[in-house]
Amino acid sequence: MSRAELPQTARLLALMARLRDPDGGCPWDQAQTYGSIVPHTLEEAYEVADAIERGNFADLEDELGDLLFQVIFYSQIATEENRFDFESVAGAMADKIERRHPHVFGDTEYTGERDLKRAWEQQKHRERSAREPSRTDVGTPSLLDELPRTLPALPLAQKIQKRVGRHGFDWPDIEGVFDKLEEEIAELKASLKDGDPAAVEEEFGDLLFTCVNLARHLNVDAEASLRRASRKFEARFRQLEVLLAQNEQQLEDASLEQLDRLWRQVKDREPGRDA
Repeated sequence: MSRAELPQTARLLALMARLRDPDGGCPWDQAQTYGSIVPHTLEEAYEVADAIERGNFADLEDELGDLLFQVIFYSQIATEENRFDFESVAGAMADKIERRHPHVFGDTEYTGERDLKRAWEQQKHRERSAREPSRTDVGTPSLLDELPRTLPALPLAQKIQKRVGRHGFDWPDIEGVFDKLEEEIAELKASLKDGDPAAVEEEFGDLLFTCVNLARHLNVDAEASLRRASRKFEARFRQLEVLLAQNEQQLEDASLEQLDRLWRQVKDREPGRDA
């Protein structure tokens, strides 16, 4: 079978095996381990998210290919170690999809979305309980077992809160979250008065954690929201720099009052705002 006739997934698997081949493969690919690939995997995942946020589907197709290659890379290393292979990874995923969707692939019926979500979480909890506890100091399985601790802090916090919240550990409404937010702000101010840097850091972390919880109650993705806010700030700051250049000014030479006036000018020029 020629390269053109080879199914593309099989072709990619064959290319990966060739790259890792001790006899004539690529020295860089041969030297990689599970751990050394992780930073590349995280980078590719963020590039997928970036392409989606920009609405660039040509880039998305390319970035998805890069992300798929990461999965194939891990699977090739595991194949060499007789642990698992790409087919078993795909098969396990297919089994999981069927197992978690008995209302689609079986005869189970649910009365509504709430009932469906409860059953989904119960199935996931059964799967976690069936595995050997690996993230707790005691033998009792926890809802928080198998959390990916290498997640960035915001999505990790949101994942923790979402998981325990689905099992009833949550405020009944958003007002409780706002009250908690005010409480954390007060505690942060108190720690600042005490002058203890460790306490300030701890209280600030509690405040961020509560902000993430507020995002969850608002049905807002905290990570995506913060990325958008950062990009909005970047776009505004670049426009501020343009205005400074037009005035033949340097950022360091402008007063705070001038910068504030220019910042407001940039905001007023944005679409959807009254001039």
